[in-house]
Amino acid sequence: MLDPQETEAQFEHRWWELMNEMRTRFGKKPDLNALLLLIGVQELGQGAGPFTKEQKQDLMHIATCRLFSISGYYELERVDEEGWPHYQLSQALPFSNLKEQERMLKWHVLEYFDEQNAEE
Repeated sequence: MLDPQETEAQFEHRWWELMNEMRTRFGKKPDLNALLLLIGVQELGQGAGPFTKEQKQDLMHIATCRLFSISGYYELERVDEEGWPHYQLSQALPFSNLKEQERMLKWHVLEYFDEQNAEE
């Protein structure tokens, strides 16, 4: 069984590897919101924009739902006539504070990019 400290160290290592990859690709290190926007744009599949502020918020919501769908918390309900995905909560999210939510989001971001890289 892995030591919990090693598991956290591995997680942090994977996170910083992703951040370095993103810095190389985009010229600067993104924050979590920028990653959510990137994932939302990718999930929408209609190119890089331009998007209004409201659409950017919607894209970040799409990303969050898509990420939490990896663990079964959300499921894709439908894609509307404009191509925007709509998700439905399928079970209550387990975190109780923002730190736990951010940690879980980061883990799902790593899993998402692992899935994307495996498909390429």
